[in-house]
Amino acid sequence: MPTGPASTAGDGAAPPSNWYRRRLGLCKLVLMPTSDAMWRKPSSVSLQKSGARALFSSTHPWLHMLELWNLWDPTTVKNATRDLAFADEFISAKLVENVVDYDVSDAVVVNLGPSPMVTGTEHPAIVPAWKSTWLKGGRIKSAERAALIKVVKATNLGGAQFRGWDWLGNRIRSFPRDTPLFISAQDEIGQVRVDPRVFTNETAESIAEQTFTLKLNLWWSPGDTDCFIHNEHPFLEVHTQIHGLGRMQKFAERDQLTLYEDVVMPIGYSHDPFCRVTGYNQWTYPWHRYYADTDSVWLAVELHP
Repeated sequence: MPTGPASTAGDGAAPPSNWYRRRLGLCKLVLMPTSDAMWRKPSSVSLQKSGARALFSSTHPWLHMLELWNLWDPTTVKNATRDLAFADEFISAKLVENVVDYDVSDAVVVNLGPSPMVTGTEHPAIVPAWKSTWLKGGRIKSAERAALIKVVKATNLGGAQFRGWDWLGNRIRSFPRDTPLFISAQDEIGQVRVDPRVFTNETAESIAEQTFTLKLNLWWSPGDTDCFIHNEHPFLEVHTQIHGLGRMQKFAERDQLTLYEDVVMPIGYSHDPFCRVTGYNQWTYPWHRYYADTDSVWLAVELHP
């Protein structure tokens, strides 16, 4: 019985030679590069994360094979897609999980996870955790989970309250009676593990990961709407502009004359978290509000402990 070249076990193992590839039949499937980095793939780091970090590194010429390698995992369904709870004839809204080479004709794409999203083809780019972009004829190369949302019918979009959206005054007794702010159905996406201080950008090192339940909903208001100054949330949150133009604003007091930061929200933009972690499942928010400059739809991304 023929024998192959000798090798040693462990991290020092040699990459597979052509002799092994011929006998394993791998060369009939695809000509896989044989770099040491691929042969000794770290078990503690996902292909997606290592691929994102190595994206612009010339030391990984096999980067384009990452998705194919991951597709061999029989336990993972790639590009699993479903409508979000607030999708209707006016708003296209989809959730895509385990994303690989997913083409997007025209939508705001929100990275719903703690790992980078990779977009593009000839010129790949990174969409950081919990951030977003507006793709038109673009491609998501890889992502753990993404929301794709677009207003497809703007005429009579303001009739949201007649399509099951709820006026916020029905939920909060103290909410101003003359403020036209409406909330869609909420979609519970699943669970995600993240260090709260990494989420809030207070630290780059994850040392206290915990599990959160990820929930999404949309908001709608007509132009020139003050969407109520407040500072209390039992969850972590960020927002993404889907339609129109608005602003996320911070105040020193519950008074619009004390405005000290004005974050402009064009379509496809996600602001940084406003809150700061003060303890386990404890955080504080400044006085803040959303202000709709034009008729606006924006997405709330909430992490519930």
